[in-house]
Amino acid sequence: MPARTRRTPHRRALTLALATLSAASLLAVPALADPGPRAAPRAAAAAWDTDLAAEAVAANPGAASASGGTAADAFDGDDGTSWTSEDSATAWLSVDLGSGLRIDRVVLDWGATYGKKYVVEVSGDGTDWQPFYTEDQGNGDTVTAQTYPQEVRGRYVRVRGVERSAAGGYVLASFKVYGGDPAPASTSRTNLALHHPAYGDLYQGAGANPSFVTDGGIPAGLTGDATRWASDWNADRWVAVDLGASSTIDSVDLYWESAFAVDYEIQVSDDKQNWRTVYQPSADEVAARRADIGTPGQSAGKHDTVQLPEPATGRYVRMLGKERRSFYNPAPATAQFGYSLYEFQVWGTGGSADAAYPALPADQGGDYRTTFFDDFDGDGLDRSKWRVVRTGTEMGPVNGESQAYVDSPDALSTRDGVLQLKAKYCQGCTEAGGTTYDFTSARIDTNTKFDFTYGKVSARMRLPVGEGFWPAFWMLGSDVDDPKVSWPGSGETDIMENIGYNDWTSSALHGPGYSADGNIGARQTYPDGGADQWHTYAVEWKPTGMTFSVDDRVVQETSRNKMESTRGQWVFDHNQYVILNLALGGAYPAGWNKVTSPYWGLPQSSVDKIAQGGVQADIDWVRVEQKG
Repeated sequence: MPARTRRTPHRRALTLALATLSAASLLAVPALADPGPRAAPRAAAAAWDTDLAAEAVAANPGAASASGGTAADAFDGDDGTSWTSEDSATAWLSVDLGSGLRIDRVVLDWGATYGKKYVVEVSGDGTDWQPFYTEDQGNGDTVTAQTYPQEVRGRYVRVRGVERSAAGGYVLASFKVYGGDPAPASTSRTNLALHHPAYGDLYQGAGANPSFVTDGGIPAGLTGDATRWASDWNADRWVAVDLGASSTIDSVDLYWESAFAVDYEIQVSDDKQNWRTVYQPSADEVAARRADIGTPGQSAGKHDTVQLPEPATGRYVRMLGKERRSFYNPAPATAQFGYSLYEFQVWGTGGSADAAYPALPADQGGDYRTTFFDDFDGDGLDRSKWRVVRTGTEMGPVNGESQAYVDSPDALSTRDGVLQLKAKYCQGCTEAGGTTYDFTSARIDTNTKFDFTYGKVSARMRLPVGEGFWPAFWMLGSDVDDPKVSWPGSGETDIMENIGYNDWTSSALHGPGYSADGNIGARQTYPDGGADQWHTYAVEWKPTGMTFSVDDRVVQETSRNKMESTRGQWVFDHNQYVILNLALGGAYPAGWNKVTSPYWGLPQSSVDKIAQGGVQADIDWVRVEQKG
């Protein structure tokens, strides 16, 4: 996929660079009141990482079954053995876990012949199967499919082939299943949260989703990257547990990784909307936690045992972060991670094992109708539809790009029903936002004019060719300017980008866990050139996924299911707005052409083209169609 960096002005470069580090320290604070005797804990450190499938087959070899081949070979823990199916694209392999459990994740270790397309399913009776992970572009190796935020509960788990990578039988070295038994209703004091649904706002990626705080995983020494929820890099973040029914709660235990909360609140709710604060650390405790800054090289976390001042009643319990711990990286600058929590235990009586994650949204019904259209046939840009974006006013400099966006006929005009975004070179001629620029160009968007959720979005465009020219047709979440969201939590949908090459364009999605160079993207290639010709670029944006196309030819399909199972959070369930722009140089072009002079990502040959005039992106029309 193409290298990419964010294009919005909402950059926290230091904290983003620290995102994947696992810094830590151990903080001594005044001991809180002893909550008294409690139920004996499960073997937490082992339970979260116990392969339920291997355990079941070890106890009963008949728990493994398959359409052909030796099923048990995928569950024996031996790297030298593998299940090899019969010569059939629809071969399957199943395991009986012995009882109905909540499934957290499945890990498949493929061999030489792997599934290019396959489905992982769950069943309560071994007859009626429900899919929870669908792969349509498999490339072998090891696949870890998280189930969050789906409700996946059953006794039987099966992988069912659809299409093989080559002729012959599928080869699967191991088929691992993780999860556990949700805590039932209890009249005696117990951890009511174990294996219950957990929720949060923005988190860092599929491997750090909220469900880990109730999986029983408490690593020895409170160190390491596994079995933890990690928020994104904002102080105002939360994680909550659904106990299944109204409960009486007397205490909670928070097992933090080193990136703990300096200040936080414990809250309860009856409806997951209206929250009551039942605990907050004292000012002295907050001051002590704040004073421990630590370094990323430290690795131990901390354990908070919180005795509530008085028992609280509610179905939902959450930790609301107020202030993050700081780190030296390196001294004397301080940096902050997102919150990182291994386990959230809720002690009390009540609850119910029937707590379940809500169903995911289904695709909309009805026919598409046009809700936005502009063919640029009028006399100038229709400003009732478009906002003209200016550097230094509506936005700041981004991505190391060399242009200033201006509102000028030299940069933005319509002619013969075509919108023209034009580049101009004039050394030292433009002042914008306190900076002098040698180039000007144009950027327009529909923000505050037309923001929408779901639909077909398309445009007919012709692009300039030259290294470092960076035209784009894309969308941003309308909440990108909210400091509690920002980028990439807002979501970014790149329908078309080009960095000056005539033989390819790209599409991509950006969000928490899959942003910048780690985006989910694809390239459309033109073997004989042609990016400088007219093409129609489009995306169909649905509640269940995105499909990108060029001239009605599909070039990228990304399902919500696969994204959240393997990469990160789906943040495309709210309004976005359309953007058209022509950038010059910057991080994305430089990542490919390696040019550093005379401008980053923009070589002298391209500067000369701009100076000669005629470098422009042409847009014939833009259309949005929606259902309803």
